[in-house]
Amino acid sequence: MSDALAPAVPSGTTRPPDAGRPPPSTPPQPPSEPVTSAQRVLPLRRPGRWILSAVALVLVAQLVHGLATNPFYQWDRFQYWFARPVIVNGLVVTLEVTAYSAVLGLAGGIALALARLSRSPVLRAISWVYVWLFRSIPLIVVLLFLYNFSALYRTLSLGVPFGPAFWHFDEAHLATDLVIAVVGLSLNEAAYAAEVVRAGILSVDQGQHEAAAALGLPRRYQFARIVFPQALRAIVPAYVNQLIGLVKGTSLVFYVSLLDLFGSVQSMGSTYPGDIVPLLLVATVWYVILTSVVSVVQFYVERHYARGALRALPPTPVRRLRVAVATLAARVRRETAA
Repeated sequence: MSDALAPAVPSGTTRPPDAGRPPPSTPPQPPSEPVTSAQRVLPLRRPGRWILSAVALVLVAQLVHGLATNPFYQWDRFQYWFARPVIVNGLVVTLEVTAYSAVLGLAGGIALALARLSRSPVLRAISWVYVWLFRSIPLIVVLLFLYNFSALYRTLSLGVPFGPAFWHFDEAHLATDLVIAVVGLSLNEAAYAAEVVRAGILSVDQGQHEAAAALGLPRRYQFARIVFPQALRAIVPAYVNQLIGLVKGTSLVFYVSLLDLFGSVQSMGSTYPGDIVPLLLVATVWYVILTSVVSVVQFYVERHYARGALRALPPTPVRRLRVAVATLAARVRRETAA
């Protein structure tokens, strides 16, 4: 009977197996809900992070509260000593010693690094021995040795090697306390700066050296205009760490009778024994200020030499603060609207 009702199929053709059957019914789709502005992706909650942040804030608050309320620190005496002329004079000496030693140490480090990378075995050997020797001797030993240098050589002379001398100098008058401090710190700093500079030069891609040599440029021009500017991206962060160590290392010049910041604090602490703690806090705060200034300078120097190496320069702290404030304000507006 079903065959009689089926549509006729011409002879010579094959009937499809599904012919005459109704198309399968598709299940009804649920109506799509319109996406409203209130629907948004919720961030993943991380309660552990909030708990650790709260614990850290509590510890910091306790530390600040202890510093502010403990009478042992004598903050009134700290305020009295912080900008006294004797402290400011010591701070000026610290800045002078740091500036001279940083410039001379970096210049000596560049010379030693170039000697270490030269093709002369004599220069390489002398540079290696210098770096090995001054990195092995503590800075305080170097300063004390230079301070007593006049006991070994009372006079210095210039003239023909192993021959007659034309000029004589009295070492006691030539080597003042400031000169001894700068020379000692510069000799020590040059040894560490040499390794920093050498590592920065080696970090430059070898293709840059080959391309500069292929252009037929003089070696001095290759180093000054092509290699060294690229090496500074690796030199600056490491050498700023050395510079911060140099700022703190100037506290040792007190042992060669030079009253820098730490020497002035020590001297005043001996005169006023009851103010030792606030005087040490004065020195601590001034050293923190100096190292913070060096860190800010480091950021902008690194940002300058990052041009051409990064697609986008890192934002400045002021820019980061503005973005953070804008993000927080937008989040508050969304929470209020919800």
